[in-house]
Amino acid sequence: VMGATADKIKGTANEAIGKAKQGIGEATGSDKLQGEGAVQEVKGKGQKALGDAKEATKDAVDKAAAAANKNL
Repeated sequence: VMGATADKIKGTANEAIGKAKQGIGEATGSDKLQGEGAVQEVKGKGQKALGDAKEATKDAVDKAAAAANKNL
């Protein structure tokens, strides 16, 4: 599932970058950078969840197709 994998990779990257921005923002006293980091981390978590949902949907469709083929 290309779309699911790509979403998970992007999500992991955004989550990591978001956490790094928050850390830098905290270290430098930049509320703006901390805020951007928090937003990016949440975006990453959403992308990962989307990837998981796409994968689960594909698995369910594949199982249903396999079951339908057995019944033919």
